[in-house]
Amino acid sequence: MAYSCGFYAWSIPAVGPNKFREIGKTNFTRIVPMPNTHKWSIAHDHTLVSIPLKKDNHSPELGSFTDEFYNEHAQKLKEVKHVFSKLGEDAMESMMMIDAIQRLGIDHHFEEEIEAVLQKQYMKSSIHGDCDEDLYEVALRFRLLRQEGYTVPADVLNNFKNKEGKFKQNLREDIRGLMGLYEASQLSIGEDILEEAGNFSSLLLNACLQHLDHHQAAVVKNTLEHPHHKSLARWWKDLGLTEELKFARDQPLKWYMWPMAIIPDPRLSEQRIELTKPISLIYIIDDIFDVGGTLDELTLFTEAVNRWDLSAFKELPEYMKMCFKTLDDITNEISTKVHKEHKWNPVGSLRKAWASLCNAFLVEAKWFASGHVPKAEEYLKNGAVSSGVHVVLVHLFFLLGHGITKENVDLVDDFPGIISSTATILRLWDDLGSAKDENQDGHDGSYVECYLKEHRGSSVENARQIVAHMISDMWKRLNKECLSPNPISTSFTKGSLNIARMVPLMYSYDDQQCLPGLEEHMKSLLLENLPYRNAQKINE
Repeated sequence: MAYSCGFYAWSIPAVGPNKFREIGKTNFTRIVPMPNTHKWSIAHDHTLVSIPLKKDNHSPELGSFTDEFYNEHAQKLKEVKHVFSKLGEDAMESMMMIDAIQRLGIDHHFEEEIEAVLQKQYMKSSIHGDCDEDLYEVALRFRLLRQEGYTVPADVLNNFKNKEGKFKQNLREDIRGLMGLYEASQLSIGEDILEEAGNFSSLLLNACLQHLDHHQAAVVKNTLEHPHHKSLARWWKDLGLTEELKFARDQPLKWYMWPMAIIPDPRLSEQRIELTKPISLIYIIDDIFDVGGTLDELTLFTEAVNRWDLSAFKELPEYMKMCFKTLDDITNEISTKVHKEHKWNPVGSLRKAWASLCNAFLVEAKWFASGHVPKAEEYLKNGAVSSGVHVVLVHLFFLLGHGITKENVDLVDDFPGIISSTATILRLWDDLGSAKDENQDGHDGSYVECYLKEHRGSSVENARQIVAHMISDMWKRLNKECLSPNPISTSFTKGSLNIARMVPLMYSYDDQQCLPGLEEHMKSLLLENLPYRNAQKINE
């Protein structure tokens, strides 16, 4: 699961280890295990597309690059396993190793080793209690055990309280311990002591920020803003949707590339993470309509989303119930955050956008089930909605929080030109990718297919040229929308443009249904700065 390595690396500045000096009684190189860029790879179980990446004989450089990546990835895993085996009885080193492996998202390669360590730690704490005096070790053991489902009491933290029942003030000197305590507090199931731990550690860590250098402060701030238990990688893994929906795409790296392109501002890390959640569900729900459900089930699913009624899902398959529950949770979570930060509850707008998307998916499902090929114009009007762009940009509008007024909310809700232009560009590009020849199966339908049905005698090549011309016209319309006096913020306008810019990378499939352009883009983002970083380390 190499994608989570990316999330972690983008959250934490990449700096040489010797940048971290001693703070109190801790060393920052021990606090945050920094990912090695060479370990980033497109792992075979989380490819960018639905099938494993294959070597393209027409692109030897890309093929050799991919092969080298896989070989180096495998070698690194062997090295980590060897290091793990050498840790022996050192409980602290073993737990820190587990933490690093989980943050890198490669823990599925070490399930037996991790289970053996955690079982031993659980037995130790169950039989002897947790009498260690090191706050970081106790907090780390508690977090690792609880997040893996072990029943461990939070009162192990009572050892760090004074006679008055308050956390000891001398802990303020232990930055690493406070970070561990804050991370542990995120696994609360309602215990008062964990609430106290979270408040106490947060207060002291925030207070210490002004006394740390830039790099040290960035690490502490990252912990406060993005604790591991609530990170995107952990969120996606814990959802379990890919286990329940075996037919659905599992492409978290690709999904995260969208918000990276839409809002590249480094200050908007939290918004990127939140935006990835609805994007992932667009893909999942699309697969439910394309592959997973019967027409009757899809009709009931759509009706339930329109009413936003959990009870309406009683007769539906378990995976549909699970999907809607996730959709409801994400919608409520994002609405709560927006309301807290921008004093506007967007839940009505978000639900309306999801309902429109499902309605459009259902229209396409009915067309396919009946064998009906719609008029090209009718197809495109519905296809712009089923592209999912409206859902993404409605979420973006509220997450950015700029210019939230009733007038602007009504404008965004109603699929304005700046959104419909972008959506149409995506839909037409997608159709070009899925209609490369006359032998396409047509399961998803395409504008080319509808055009050929409507214009007998026209060639595929001619239809594709018309689509390319339409994309050009849509770009002109989008440019005009961005230049016109616009009540919506510049950040939102740029986000719409960036979706359109990203589309060619996301939908230019090769003959093996891979995305070499996207892989090259990722390579440039994640790897091509290596010489610079290595030079930095030499000079430090």
